[in-house]
Amino acid sequence: MNDPRILIIAPSWIGDAVLSEPLIAQIKEAHISASIDVFAPTWCLPVYRRTHHIHRVIENPLPHGALDWSLRKRIAQSLAPTLYTQAFVLPNSWKSALIPYLARIPKRTGYTGEMRFALLNDRRHLDKQMFPRLVDRFVALAYSQDTPLDRVETTMPVLIPNMKNRKVALERLRLKHTSPIAVFCPGAEYGSAKRWLPEYFAELARLLLDDGMDVWLIGSPKDRAAASAIVAAVGDTSRLRDIVGQTELGDVIDLLSFARVVISNDSGLMHIAAALDLPLVALFGSSSPTYTPPLSRHARIANTNISCSPCFKRECPLGHFRCMRDLTPQEVYRHVAALR
Repeated sequence: MNDPRILIIAPSWIGDAVLSEPLIAQIKEAHISASIDVFAPTWCLPVYRRTHHIHRVIENPLPHGALDWSLRKRIAQSLAPTLYTQAFVLPNSWKSALIPYLARIPKRTGYTGEMRFALLNDRRHLDKQMFPRLVDRFVALAYSQDTPLDRVETTMPVLIPNMKNRKVALERLRLKHTSPIAVFCPGAEYGSAKRWLPEYFAELARLLLDDGMDVWLIGSPKDRAAASAIVAAVGDTSRLRDIVGQTELGDVIDLLSFARVVISNDSGLMHIAAALDLPLVALFGSSSPTYTPPLSRHARIANTNISCSPCFKRECPLGHFRCMRDLTPQEVYRHVAALR
């Protein structure tokens, strides 16, 4: 029997990419000789390059949400000679299932999703009550359809930092790690309702600086305003380093591995910190720790559990933003202290 050749059509969000690692691990456990390739958007490539069991990472050049029928056909034609035996389509859109279909991959596995009856031939019905967590939904696809749902076993995601790149990034940014480091991740791509207040991050930074820790601010260029507000509120100190927007995602993954503790909004960086098995305080406001919790033995969830949360909105629909305003720096500091 020929060795399985697997193609994973990756999600479009960084956090979801991290949560797909247990699926890859399960495929490899079930088929030790399987060759697994991942077709992923540009911004997710560093995640998969730090994931075990992947033979090849293929860049998805399609802009998010674009159809571009002719480009999809060309991509499918380029993949067809690999003779994949199975594709796992993780996004729920019908567009994401087109390339495996056009590449004539014989077994195409995924949830029914967005009208994909003709595109998937190993189509699954999603039981949201049985699988409230996204990671379990991914892993269940590795099992046969007749597997009892309570037999599906999910491991925690694992990422492996690139130690050579970590050293290069540390030197390029002139970062020191002579003191314990707290890393703050003040951004969240989805919207403001997932972001803890900059003034709260600043107050927490002062508490941790008083404890002898250094603080690094890490994030994408979109997080610069929040980081600048934190720095302005804390005041001039060499022990608070703002490197937001100065790193690629691969650098961020590798530098995060220096952290004694990470404090993060519900974001891709939260999931990365969990997959690095770092002590982590995850801040939840409008989103749900039931659906996408940080999967780590060293993670603590900080939220307020008010009646209107989670609302899953990008901005607070009621205008008061209590889910984050009521989550005080002192409460988060208590979570940090419990992790030491």
